[in-house]
Amino acid sequence: MKKYLAELVGTFILVLFGCGTAVVAGDKVGILGIAFAFGFALIGAAYGIGPISGCHINPAVSLGVWAAGRMKTTDMIGYWVGQFVGGILAAGVLSAIVSGVGGGYDIGASGLGQNGWGTGYQGGYGTTSAILFEFMATLIFVIVILGSTQKSAPAGFAGLAIGITLVVIHIFGIHITGVSVNPARSLGPALFVGGKALSQVWLFLLIPSIAGIAAGLLFRTGLLETE
Repeated sequence: MKKYLAELVGTFILVLFGCGTAVVAGDKVGILGIAFAFGFALIGAAYGIGPISGCHINPAVSLGVWAAGRMKTTDMIGYWVGQFVGGILAAGVLSAIVSGVGGGYDIGASGLGQNGWGTGYQGGYGTTSAILFEFMATLIFVIVILGSTQKSAPAGFAGLAIGITLVVIHIFGIHITGVSVNPARSLGPALFVGGKALSQVWLFLLIPSIAGIAAGLLFRTGLLETE
């Protein structure tokens, strides 16, 4: 249970500060600021809860670790519960915070940093672009995670490498999908925003999960594993 609680806390940190920065300060800090908020939040969580759970804080990462043969199915399910609950709680807290702004805050109109694609969202990229970006970005992200945490990797640097990778992914992809690469990060805000955000959340649940499994199999088959 301690591992699952740690995953809840870590996912809460990522979603609150990443999405929170996008919602509250996005117009001031821009793409770079939002990207660094997500990356730095992950780095902080990695060193805070990493010794307990490994700091997956992402169901796609847990799928990758499981597919690589490094995790039991029961633990993966427990991690998922913690991650999704953490993402939903963070979105709820963020909703409560922004509702206190002077003049009120329309979540349906202004959002909570939810992911999406198509006309009216960020750069207006189509479904194919959204699928391709989320697959490739998640695949690379999980490869970095699995590679930097294998036994032969330098000790103590995984959190930094993973966080920097997340920053770069956000710089590249915010105008495409807002960047998910994480089903828990996507589901929480979508549940509170509803409407189009909720109708599109399937892509951010499915595609990163498939990419996570693909990355895990690259290590399971020995193609990228050093041991």
